[in-house]
Amino acid sequence: MSNRRAAPPRNPRPPYPAPPAPPLDDVDVAILALLVDDGRMSNAEIARRVGIPESTCAGRVRALLASQVVRGIHADVDLASVGRPMEAMIALQFTGHAREAMDAVRARIREVPGVVAAYHVAGHTDFLVHVCAASSDALRDLVLDHLTSLAGVAHAETSLIFERIEGGHPWDPAGARRARAAGRR
Repeated sequence: MSNRRAAPPRNPRPPYPAPPAPPLDDVDVAILALLVDDGRMSNAEIARRVGIPESTCAGRVRALLASQVVRGIHADVDLASVGRPMEAMIALQFTGHAREAMDAVRARIREVPGVVAAYHVAGHTDFLVHVCAASSDALRDLVLDHLTSLAGVAHAETSLIFERIEGGHPWDPAGARRARAAGRR
């Protein structure tokens, strides 16, 4: 018997999709609606408003976090207030689209200082990268030093963001409740 370990699979993703999250019941939907409205609401207040014991509520919130239905509860920081008033979207186009190369880009973008979010998209552009910087010089350096230097980048286009227009939350708790009620009929 050999002491050599088997090589890890080339594609670490499972050959099948992850199982869907368990369906949300009315209590979960009510908890989500309260958290969307005020992520700082105490467990005691959520439990009181939903009409369940605090221990049950805490368990439900933990389960929503563990199942990634709730991906996080965080502060929405005004970037200009913390010295990062320059925001831009950087459109990146790549010469090739090998999975390994795209996985490497995804991993590298996570490490770039000033990246707010990145989106791997379909179409002419491969990635849209939302960045912030302290000045136009810092923005130029971020793009040149960290984004256009990525292996395989064929073209980068920077679009300054003049204004951010926030929408409502994309998940409509009232609509979810209506859909659930209609499904029970």
